[in-house]
Amino acid sequence: MIKQTFMKGALILLVAGIVNRILAFVPRIALPRIIGAEGVGIYQLGYPFLIVLLTLITGGIPLAVAKWIAEAESQGNAKRVKQIFRAAMVLTFALSLALTVLFVWLTPWITTHLMTDPRVFQTFRMMSPLLLIIGISSVYRGYFQGKHNMIPTAMSQTLETVVRIIFALLFAQWLLPFGLAWGAAGAMLGVVAGEIAGLAVLLLQFASDRRKLAEAAYPDTSCTQSVGSTSTVTDSGANPFTPLAARIPVMRKLISLSVPVTASRMIGSFSYLLESILTARALLAAGIATGAATAQYGALQGMIIPILLLPTALTYSLAVSLVPSLSEAAAKGDRITIHKRLHQSMRLALVTGAPFVVFMLLFAEPICRVLYNHVEIAPMLQWMAPAGLFIYMQAPLQAALQALDKPSTALMNTFLGAVVKLVLIINLASMPSLGIYGALIAINVNIVLVTVLHWVSVARFVGFRMNALDFLKVGAAMLIMGAASLFVMNLKALPALWLNLMTACFAGIVIYLILMVLLRIIDRYDAARLPLVGKWFRP
Repeated sequence: MIKQTFMKGALILLVAGIVNRILAFVPRIALPRIIGAEGVGIYQLGYPFLIVLLTLITGGIPLAVAKWIAEAESQGNAKRVKQIFRAAMVLTFALSLALTVLFVWLTPWITTHLMTDPRVFQTFRMMSPLLLIIGISSVYRGYFQGKHNMIPTAMSQTLETVVRIIFALLFAQWLLPFGLAWGAAGAMLGVVAGEIAGLAVLLLQFASDRRKLAEAAYPDTSCTQSVGSTSTVTDSGANPFTPLAARIPVMRKLISLSVPVTASRMIGSFSYLLESILTARALLAAGIATGAATAQYGALQGMIIPILLLPTALTYSLAVSLVPSLSEAAAKGDRITIHKRLHQSMRLALVTGAPFVVFMLLFAEPICRVLYNHVEIAPMLQWMAPAGLFIYMQAPLQAALQALDKPSTALMNTFLGAVVKLVLIINLASMPSLGIYGALIAINVNIVLVTVLHWVSVARFVGFRMNALDFLKVGAAMLIMGAASLFVMNLKALPALWLNLMTACFAGIVIYLILMVLLRIIDRYDAARLPLVGKWFRP
């Protein structure tokens, strides 16, 4: 089994995350041109229900698996690792199957009574297989992450993205003649195809690793083996038919570890579901027609939010790699490593997210024109941009609370943020003078509030602090790079808008990186961790 360090694991997921984010923008750009903003709205309205059900299945179990397997690995307990994996797979499969049946049964009622646009019915039907597929995949990902092997996760995510792009666009185009609802459903069917491909990669990698481990442990498998040794080989394999009674104690601990995390994430997922329902109904109360409300919601969730979340390719990779690393350090009482990992994660999240915030503020209009040919949604991006930095720092903080066995704190922080957000949506989005921008204000307040609460909690538990001067340095670099980028953009030296935009962003990034080095935010040791070019900076 290949095992990576914290930074190497994070960088593997970062590279895969960047590739996936870039690839994922292909359907984000092409899909509105095929089914329009209204079709994207129908497609997006299905996601909140899917996320709630997936949170019940995958909200806490994969993290519990990664955390527990990491602890067992640090103790050299291979038998425990197998018990954890088998119990988690049985529990997840049963839960996924039960929720799939329930979801299919309730779909007609949900789409006619809860949703403001009944055209989501076809999309709901298409996404029902995702519960079982993603549930099984999540256990495998937790297994590999617990063993500090991020390569299978990265490979599966990349293939899933490629397959999803191809089939989402193809199915949307093929089914669009049957109506806008079917076009949106076709895009969701492409998501199913992508998840199947991602699961296939994990299954193949798992089988390959088990075979290599068996060969390493038992190189001589000839017929001269004794009966006792043959029995040992059989017992050590991943036998899926272990009696249920032997799995129950492991399942109980898995449930006890995963329930608080699931509850915390469930609050966020359920608030997202209520957000979609309440936003649509508030827009109707503001006097906006159903089709227009669906289109505005689609623009927000399907076009603006994906741009805002681009840098989370890094924060997700940091969070995934941070959980097993912090769990091991906490189990050993290694407070120095805990502080070191937290500081690395927070600094990287801040440094990489800052330039994106500048570009979204300054170039919202050209970005929306180039990507979607919908310049009217640019003000939404400008309103959301300042909250970006808080989003990018939130993931490592959330992962830290989970790794430090403080999921109940994360639960309370998320709950408070969700309550504030929903109350603000009801009051602001229903105002004709604000409309969808009332929902934007509510979402921004939620992001800032939850991030600040997470930060205060982590600081209280482990005494973690960041140097305030780092924030001042990054802020100064943002101002300088913004001025330089705007100057280059206003030159209009190239014939096409997208070329001028790319040139301005590139110039800004170069100046920003130079400032990061001069201000000592990035040093040679940080550069040495970079893939490909890192060897040139090592002593």
